[in-house]
Amino acid sequence: MLIDFFFMLKDAKIPVSIKEFLVLLEALEKEVISLSFDDFYYLARLTLVKDEANFDKFDRAFGLYFKGISTAFEENANIPLDWLLKNAARKLSPEEQALLQKYGYDKLAERLQQLLKEQKERHEGGSKWIGTGGTSPFGNSGTNPEGIRIGGESRNRTAVKVWEQRTYRDYDADREIGTRNVKVALRRLRKFARHGAADEFSLDDTVRATANNAGYLDIKMQPERKNNIKVLMLLDVGGTMDEHIQRTEELFSAAKAEFKNMEFYYFHNCVYDQLWRNNQRKRTERFSTWDVLRKYTPDTKVIFVGDATMSPYEILQVGGAVDYHNEEAGAEWLQRFTKTFPNYIWLNPEPEHIWEYRQSIAIIRRQMDNRMYPLTLEGLERGMRTLSK
Repeated sequence: MLIDFFFMLKDAKIPVSIKEFLVLLEALEKEVISLSFDDFYYLARLTLVKDEANFDKFDRAFGLYFKGISTAFEENANIPLDWLLKNAARKLSPEEQALLQKYGYDKLAERLQQLLKEQKERHEGGSKWIGTGGTSPFGNSGTNPEGIRIGGESRNRTAVKVWEQRTYRDYDADREIGTRNVKVALRRLRKFARHGAADEFSLDDTVRATANNAGYLDIKMQPERKNNIKVLMLLDVGGTMDEHIQRTEELFSAAKAEFKNMEFYYFHNCVYDQLWRNNQRKRTERFSTWDVLRKYTPDTKVIFVGDATMSPYEILQVGGAVDYHNEEAGAEWLQRFTKTFPNYIWLNPEPEHIWEYRQSIAIIRRQMDNRMYPLTLEGLERGMRTLSK
C-alpha cells in the first residue's frame, strides 16, 4: 500500500531510494514501532529522509498522501484545552480598541516583571494580569495595541516582544523558479573574469597563434570564465515573513544558481549580534555578527530580504528584539553593515504602496539610504542596477 507513497516522495523531489524504502517496510514487518500514526511518521522520516533540509518537503508529501485518514486517531481523544481557549477571545469594536492604552516599551517591561512576582493563578478575559482572551498587554489571544505576547499564536501583530521558543524552516534552495525572469533580473549583477589554471580551450587564441606559426597548429588554453561577483544575502525568516515564503524561496533559489560566490545567513525581523544558517539549529549554531562583518571583503554585495514589518522598538531600542534581549539596538547593527559594505540593498516582499503607512518600514528605509526595492521583477532590476554602480 505504500508504493504510491514512495512515488509521491519522488515527485516531491526527495532523494529517496528503493533500499531506504525496503528498510521502512522491514521495520514495519518487525513491528519496531507501536500502532501509532505519529510513530509511523517519525519512522518514515527517519528511514527515508537523509537531509534535514528535506523535512519540509517530506511533511507536505506525507500530509498530502495521508490526507483524511482518521482511523489512526482515538475516537474518544480529548480536545486540547488551547483549542477551547481561542473561543474565549474577545471581539472588540474599533471604538473599544481606540480606548486601549499604550504603555511604551520600558513601562511594559517594568510592569511585566511586577506581575510575574505578584500573579499566582491563571487569568482569562481580563485587562490587568497575564492571561488569555482579554485586553491586558500581557498574554495571548486577546486585543491590545502594544503588548508582550507570551505563547499562543500571532493574531493582531501588535506585540512588541514575544516570549516563546519558535522554530522556523529554512528557505528551500532547490525550489523550481516560477519564472525565468527572476534569474534574468539577477544577471545584471554578473561580472565575469578569468582566473585559475588554464584548462579551457581558447579557439580565438589558437587560430591567431596557428596563423602566426605559418599554419602549424599551436593550441592555446585559458582559465575558465567565472562570475567574480561576491554576494552576501541576509534573509528575514519567520513571523510575518511566512506569508512571503514562496517568493523568497524563488529569489533564494535563483540567487544560488546565478551567484557561485554567494553566502547567506538568517535573522528575524532585524539584524542583531548573532545570525544563523540553519533554523532547526538556530539555538545552538549561531554566528557572531561581528565575525560576519570581518569575514567578507568590502567589495561584497549585500542583499537584505525582509518585509521590515515589526515594532519600531525592535530597531531602535536596546532589548527591543522580539524573542531575546539584545544588548545593542538593531539600528546600530544595520549602520555597521552599510558602513562596512558600500554596495547594499533591501528587498521587501510587501507591496510598495503600503510602505508609507508602516513606521518600521520608514525607519529601515532611512537606515538603508532609501535603497529599498519591492520584491518584484521591476524592483529586482532597479536593485541590481544600484548594486552594479
